[in-house]
Amino acid sequence: MWLLFAFSGPVLWAASTHIDKYLVDKYFQNASTAVLMVFTAIINFLVLPVIWYFTPGIFALPLLAISVMLFSGMLFMAAMLFYLQAIQTEEVSIVVPLFQGSVLWSVLLAYLLLGETLTPLQFLGAALIILGALILSLNLSQRFRKIKLRLAITMLGCTFALAFSSVIFKFFAVDGEFWQTTFWTYLGAAIFGITILFTGKRYQQFLRLFRQNPGAMFGINAANELINLGGSIGVRYALLLAPVSLVQAVSSTTSLFVFFFGVLLSLFFPKLGRENLSFRNLLQKGLAAVLVVSGILLINAI
Repeated sequence: MWLLFAFSGPVLWAASTHIDKYLVDKYFQNASTAVLMVFTAIINFLVLPVIWYFTPGIFALPLLAISVMLFSGMLFMAAMLFYLQAIQTEEVSIVVPLFQGSVLWSVLLAYLLLGETLTPLQFLGAALIILGALILSLNLSQRFRKIKLRLAITMLGCTFALAFSSVIFKFFAVDGEFWQTTFWTYLGAAIFGITILFTGKRYQQFLRLFRQNPGAMFGINAANELINLGGSIGVRYALLLAPVSLVQAVSSTTSLFVFFFGVLLSLFFPKLGRENLSFRNLLQKGLAAVLVVSGILLINAI
C-alpha cells in the first residue's frame, strides 16, 4: 500500500505543475515566483487549526522534537525556493535532471541517520526509476550544454535540503506521531513563507497581484495548494511504510505524470496547455515509462 501513497505525490504534484504554469504565465510574468511560496505558507497556516482540532497531544511533544520539525518545514520551503530560482535562470531540461539528486542524498542520509539499507534488487529498481526520470527530462532537440557550476551547487543544496527534510520527518514520525509531526512541519513552512512576504519588495508584489485579481489569487492558488498539500501528506505517510530512498525514487516520476497530463490538455484543452506529440518525443516518453514501471515492479516485489 505504500506505493499508493507514494504515487499520490507525483500525480497530484504533476497536476499542480500545470496549474503553476498557468498562474506564472498569466499573473507572475513581472513578479517574483517566490510570491507563490507565500500562498503555500497561507494554506499551510489555515490547515493547522484543523490538524490541531482532530489530533490530541500536539503540544505534548518534546521541545527538541518541535524545534527540529519546525526546522524541517523551513528546510522544505527553502529547497522549493532554490528550485524556483533555478527554473527562472535556466532551462527546465537542464534543471530537472539535477533535481533527481534528492534520491541519492536520501539513500546516504537514510543509511547514516536511520540505518536503512536496500537489497540489490531494490537498488536496481530505484536506479531504473531515476534513469527513466532522467530520460524523460532530456531535450533531444538541443545539443548538450555544459552545466554551470553555480547551478549545480544550487541544485545540490536544494536536493540535500529535500532529502534531509524527509529523513528528519521520518525520524520523528516513525513512532506513530504522524499528525503531531505534520503539524509542526507545516507551521515551520508557514513561518518561512510569511517571512518571505516581508523581505524585499514581495509584500508590494503580493498586494498588487491580490488587488488586480483577488479571485484568481486566492481561488486558483488555494485549490492548487490543497492539491500540493494532498500530495505532500501522501508522500510523508509513505515514508512511514517504506525506506526513504524508495519513496524519493517514486517521487521522481513526477515528470512522467506532467507529460501525461500535458498530452491530455493538448488533446482536449489546447488553450490550457500544449505538449510535443511528435513520434520521437512519444518514443522517448514511452521508453522512460517502461523503465519506471520496471523499477516499480522490482522494488514492490521485495
